[in-house]
Amino acid sequence: MNKYFITGIGTGIGKTLVSAILTEKLKADYWKPIQSGDLETSDSITINSLVSNSRTVIHPESYRLTQPLSPHLSARLDGIEIDLNQINLPETNNNLIIEGAGGLMVPLNETELIVDLIKKLEVEVILVSQNYLGSINHTLLSVNLLRQYEIPVKGIIFNGTENEETERYILQYTKIKKLGYIPGLDQIDKAHIASVGENIVI
Repeated sequence: MNKYFITGIGTGIGKTLVSAILTEKLKADYWKPIQSGDLETSDSITINSLVSNSRTVIHPESYRLTQPLSPHLSARLDGIEIDLNQINLPETNNNLIIEGAGGLMVPLNETELIVDLIKKLEVEVILVSQNYLGSINHTLLSVNLLRQYEIPVKGIIFNGTENEETERYILQYTKIKKLGYIPGLDQIDKAHIASVGENIVI
């Protein structure tokens, strides 16, 4: 079974949308290790509302932090410290989609980042990029960091407004496979999640 960690080139890039699409496409389980704030409308709740298949299991978060802030600060305000040794892959015989928090350099405690969690979990990454001015820089920096940590990258998914030149440059420079493109969706529901997944090759 495959395990993919969904991370983005920044915050608000579309990780949850991509996670929902891949969870439905693969009929995979879903896991958000760290939820920082928005507990009543968490990403796990969102995913559960968007998948249609009967196989997916939503696994509980390892940390549920009350403040919508960087995880290290939210944890501090909650009177705890995030310990990577307490974050372990859930047991499952199914494919697993793991959604990160923010980008790769988001701090989890005083010394460890999201990228350290990915390294610890020993899973492949799917990188979500979004086309905007500066996204080439942010995408290449993310890829270089993943390579520095020797973390395998399954591919890149582009989300939002299409920009052929930006995508072309990123792909030729990184030599990473494009898994698909997700257009900006005016409406996001189960039907849209299932239909968009048909354009993702994984």
